[in-house]
Amino acid sequence: MQTVLNVIQILISIALIIIIMMQSKGAGLGRMFGGGDAPTITKTRRGLEKTLFNITVGLSIGFLGISIVSVLLFSGA
Repeated sequence: MQTVLNVIQILISIALIIIIMMQSKGAGLGRMFGGGDAPTITKTRRGLEKTLFNITVGLSIGFLGISIVSVLLFSGA
């Protein structure tokens, strides 16, 4: 059971990395990691951008949930 949860966590983390990288379209590596001189303008998410954002939130919640379950079930205490 612990192995299954660990594999699921790894798969979710890989999916999160891919989805987050997809969200930084056209930003370049410097801006992605906080660099760059261009000011950021907030705007309403629409279409694919909104879908990617919602998937990111869902995967993050799933990762957190599996992590908590894993700690509660398999902690040595």
